[in-house]
Amino acid sequence: MKSVFITGASSGIGRETALLLDRDGLRVFAGVRSDEAADALGRAAVGPLEAVRIDVTHADSISAAVEAVRAGLHSEALSGLVNNAGMTVTAPLEFVDMDALRRQFEVNVFGVAAVTKAFLPLLERPGGRIVNVSSGAGKIVSPLIGPYCASKYALEAMSDALRVEVRGQGLHVSVVEPGAIDTPIHDKNETSLRQMVEALPDEGRARYGAALEKLSRTNASMAKQGIPAARVAATIAKALRVQRPKTRYPVAAEAHLLAWIGPFLGDRVRDAMFGRMVGL
Repeated sequence: MKSVFITGASSGIGRETALLLDRDGLRVFAGVRSDEAADALGRAAVGPLEAVRIDVTHADSISAAVEAVRAGLHSEALSGLVNNAGMTVTAPLEFVDMDALRRQFEVNVFGVAAVTKAFLPLLERPGGRIVNVSSGAGKIVSPLIGPYCASKYALEAMSDALRVEVRGQGLHVSVVEPGAIDTPIHDKNETSLRQMVEALPDEGRARYGAALEKLSRTNASMAKQGIPAARVAATIAKALRVQRPKTRYPVAAEAHLLAWIGPFLGDRVRDAMFGRMVGL
């Protein structure tokens, strides 16, 4: 493993992964969306980390990022690609804003597909690695975050298909499935949730207001109990480096539990369990 490109490296898991691999001597291309994030990464890096501007929802931005990485590789192949960029839409499906739902899939699904397609020609063969950062929500669905869960289910399916399609080229595809992680995403989710509640019509607040308030408290509790993003970064690094990578890497206790118990829970049991959790 000599070089890697990582999307969503401005904060959280992506930033921790970029800095970890940089400290370990890899040539890291860290995908960010702002000059501020690029400058912050540059100050924190100890090696020749290169921040690359990318918006995974825009084709021209992806193409420019490919060319920047190609130039930085100096005719060498890229060892690994980490699709980490993602976002969360919280809303009851009855009242979800359709533009927000489309945005959810543009970032978490179509963005991953577009970036992977664009960077595949740069990956070394054999031995190149692709790591897609999914979630425990890609295994079992929670109410009120249906858009996010749906996007992660789609990412899991897409990863399974890609893994088989490229195995003959000597490429490996792994999925990392974090549970509750201590990252800024909790603050972002809380802001998004508050904005969504304010935008609900009176009927929507009457039906889902109490459940959304309970979800907000649950998110706050998860933020306090979440494991460090560095632990997920270490798992991503492992998926990039081991000789025989696993197809999936659950991270955190609840992610392991969801991966194991999900297929065995009947729909009615699952519905009752999650319904009680949020008061529906």
